Amino acid sequence: MQGTPGKIELRHTSSFPSHRSVPMPSDILMFAVIFLIAAFLHGIVGFGFPMVSTPLLAVFIDLKTAILLTLIPTILVNLITIRSEGNLWIAFRRYLPLAALGMFGSLIGSEILITVDSDIFKALLGAAILAYLFADKIKLNLSWVANHPKWSMGIFGIGAGILGGLTNTMAPILIIYSLESKHSKSELIQSTNLCFLAGKLAQLITFTYHQKVTLHEIYIALMAMVVISISLFMGIRLRKKIKVEIYRKLIRGLLFVLALVLFFQSVI
Repeated sequence: MQGTPGKIELRHTSSFPSHRSVPMPSDILMFAVIFLIAAFLHGIVGFGFPMVSTPLLAVFIDLKTAILLTLIPTILVNLITIRSEGNLWIAFRRYLPLAALGMFGSLIGSEILITVDSDIFKALLGAAILAYLFADKIKLNLSWVANHPKWSMGIFGIGAGILGGLTNTMAPILIIYSLESKHSKSELIQSTNLCFLAGKLAQLITFTYHQKVTLHEIYIALMAMVVISISLFMGIRLRKKIKVEIYRKLIRGLLFVLALVLFFQSVI
């Protein structure tokens, strides 16, 4: 299979091969820079690592490979972020049902992602990002979320999992759910990261079962761990010292540009 101009080919066919070409040092450096940016921004706002890193990687490689490369790093980022908010075990007990529903949905989304051409999901990822960016502009009557907590948890949990399995982006659905459920900032951060963690574990199980995870993805992920950890801790330390709104505006601007790029790539 011939690579499109400007794309980095880490695979030989359009369907997860068992062998990939070894990435060049320049490619690994580019991945490291992307992970560094995503981890730093995640540390500042408490979420967003896969939302930032996946579309950035998807500009250069296919979406499936981008999701594979972010699997292990996202698990690390989620664990550190949940721990940074304190009351770790209380958070696990409180949001375990939501995370379990998200994990179930992620299994469904991951199965679809494996069997369907990933390029069609770039537009879906772009739409998910735009939905997140303009969620506060959409006037929806979601009072039923607070009035029916069990039903709403099921709908939003499974829906977020499916979207996460397909695009690596659970945040739009989870943030709407948290806001309508009147969660505090700390609760929002812990609940979303716990769902991301469950979703990544589901993806890892699914991809491993189908023998899609290779030593090359593991190699790149492990190489990025040090950069991600340092960048994440720097972001967490700055979270309470710098006005978060400034960085949120930067993230929103970056995500808007990435959404447009993904839409453009999906139609050419």
